[in-house]
Amino acid sequence: MTILSEQTAKTLLTKVIAFSKADAVECNLDGSVGGNIRYARNTVSTAGEESDVTLAVQSTFGKRMGVATINEFDDASLEKVVRRSEELAKLAPENEEMMPNFGKQTYLESKTFFESTSKVTPEDRAQAAQNSIAPSKKDKLVAAGFLEENTRFTAIMNNSGLFAYNTSTNVDFSVTIRTEDGKGSGWVTRNYSDVKLLDTAKASSIAIHKAKSSVDAKEMEPGKYTVILEPAASNTLISNMMRSFNQRGADEGRSFLSYKPKEGEDLEKAPKNKLGMKMFDERVHIYSDPQHPIAPVAPFGSDGFPRQRIDWIKDGTVVNMPNSPYWAKKTGMPYIPSGGNIIMSGGSQSLEDMIKSTRRGVLVTRLWYIRSLDPQTLLYTGLTRDGTFYIENGKIKYPIKNFRFNESPIVMLNNIEALGEPQRIDGDMIPPMKIRDFTFSSLSDAV
Repeated sequence: MTILSEQTAKTLLTKVIAFSKADAVECNLDGSVGGNIRYARNTVSTAGEESDVTLAVQSTFGKRMGVATINEFDDASLEKVVRRSEELAKLAPENEEMMPNFGKQTYLESKTFFESTSKVTPEDRAQAAQNSIAPSKKDKLVAAGFLEENTRFTAIMNNSGLFAYNTSTNVDFSVTIRTEDGKGSGWVTRNYSDVKLLDTAKASSIAIHKAKSSVDAKEMEPGKYTVILEPAASNTLISNMMRSFNQRGADEGRSFLSYKPKEGEDLEKAPKNKLGMKMFDERVHIYSDPQHPIAPVAPFGSDGFPRQRIDWIKDGTVVNMPNSPYWAKKTGMPYIPSGGNIIMSGGSQSLEDMIKSTRRGVLVTRLWYIRSLDPQTLLYTGLTRDGTFYIENGKIKYPIKNFRFNESPIVMLNNIEALGEPQRIDGDMIPPMKIRDFTFSSLSDAV
């Protein structure tokens, strides 16, 4: 029963809606089935499969709302969860920001499901792990990795006529490969909807090369450097920025998108946010697209409202901000939901091209342990990890010890020297970037 067809889900949710006595009721039915394999020290340590289906019922009386969940689907259980959500709604305080459910909607077609991924077997997972472990052993390296794939469905129905349904597949792979003495470390990650695109041997070869190349790292003085950020490193900062990209936080003065009136400016007429203002290099184009061929997402959000292709930043200018139905109505703006994915346009340069054009710089595999220092400037701190290298006169000269950085993606996206071809990272599409004056504040002995 884990992955329900569209018709089966619709029939079940129609039955749930019929039990309701609330002013408004909305149901979310979600199910998944998938498997995983984990290995460490060149040996598989755990493997398994899991499946589940969950029904959430949201009942509303006036401005009071309650939610109850269940994973039993006989008629008595379905009625029980509806009654429970109604009881909770009557006990809840009024929510002045409560908005009515959406009515019937029309959705784009988005290819989020790939049969190849839904048919992955335990033998396939074992072979994928072996394709990473075997070459590591051959080079006397130590591999630790994780592979996970799943198939999901989600269905939404309410008593205002809305019904939405989507199935999707996803596969994630990551591996850290180190030298036996632990002095060299390499890492790689891959994420796809279609498992046919995943080659764990090819991906692991990158981590193997970095592990062998990062031994005996040298110290470099902290400071401002030209950096080449691989997509996994770029994505860490871009995704953090986009999580703070919303109209309400900007309007209320809590965001890097908040407008600060100039001295003498009429406060009543001054804008609340930076919508329509240029904030980044003209090459910066960030958007969302549920129909993206490599990083597709469901054509609707958790509230059932349709997703469309939408620009957030175009030619370096803020052109849209996501909001909530309540905030949209309060401010007289259209409702703009979050996009579900982040797509950043890139350029034509390869990573090798960027390295060749760099007189003196640092190549960064990834960033981790990211912490926010200032939400108004989006200043973050964190560390490089698993392969950091010094570049001189267009060549990687030697590995260097990891740095702590203090940097804002706002500054970073104003210091672009080059962009490469976007790659899928954690469901997003992000390019490698060559950035000038990236701030490294101190050294780290961790590999």
